[in-house]
Amino acid sequence: MKISCFLSAQFDPAASAVEGIDNVVTQAATAEAAGFHAVYLGHHYLAQSAFVQPIPLAGYLASATSRVRIGFGVLLAPLLNPVALAEELVSLDVLSRGRLTVGMGAGYRKRETAAFGVEWGDRLRRLREYVPILRSLWNGEAIDIAGSWGEAPRASLALRPVQPGGPPLWIGAFAEPAVRRAARLDAPWFIGPKGNDAELARLLGIYRDELAERGFSPEREYPMTREAFIADTHHAAVAGVRPHMERQYSGYKSWDDAQSLDLDRYMAEDCLVGTADEIVEKLQRWESELGITEVSLRLQFVGAGQDEAMEQIARFGTEVIPRVDSRAVREVGR
Repeated sequence: MKISCFLSAQFDPAASAVEGIDNVVTQAATAEAAGFHAVYLGHHYLAQSAFVQPIPLAGYLASATSRVRIGFGVLLAPLLNPVALAEELVSLDVLSRGRLTVGMGAGYRKRETAAFGVEWGDRLRRLREYVPILRSLWNGEAIDIAGSWGEAPRASLALRPVQPGGPPLWIGAFAEPAVRRAARLDAPWFIGPKGNDAELARLLGIYRDELAERGFSPEREYPMTREAFIADTHHAAVAGVRPHMERQYSGYKSWDDAQSLDLDRYMAEDCLVGTADEIVEKLQRWESELGITEVSLRLQFVGAGQDEAMEQIARFGTEVIPRVDSRAVREVGR
């Protein structure tokens, strides 16, 4: 199983964003050295925090690293023009020398869709249409495309991606219809940060059945993202992360599920909060029973400092990754 890291590039508006980005770059470089597989960036517009946009930041991180993959978890693709998206993402693939992974999602904030003139229901249609458009353009095809975003007869890209066929496209989803949508697009389902083992098993069964019904192979990446915190004892881990989690989820005013969240159940069942042994046991169970191939960890929460984030990255790098990902051990040892 591959272990990755979600980087929080949003800051207190009163703080220095320059210093904040320096900290994010340090986290990315440290994660690379510690054997993490990838680093992922989030995406929002009109946030209350000082939110650094992920596409330019990904290019910046590409120049500050050499091995670790760089991705989006997730990019709000329906808010953007697909031609611009195709060109910007292929540019990132070139800048990173083929290290880009593109997680995409429909989004859950009506304020964002309204700001871009995208009808709420249209965001889902755009997501369905964008995936084949991106794949065709990255494969070097010339295609006629049109939609609510505009039109481009005989569109093609002279700039070619480093990765054959372009960067991997993953679809972020929570609800059953969205999970089915990911399968219909023949795209890996990028599992969000909620869902206990039983719920994940149910939805993965639906996803794999949908793949089979459409003749798509189940052999693919099964990535997920989880909230995480490691400490010497389970009690210390819960005490250390609980204030961060309360603050984090109280800020998700537009995410309905977050408003009724049972935080104690969530930390115990859905998250990776505990000792190294507890975390490794859960990761190995997810790999063997659910088929999960990669887990992206949020190790820094809103209001948490750089020192704590760096400590968490270091501890996962030394206490967890070598026990679940032998590839990372070989790469770090080179």
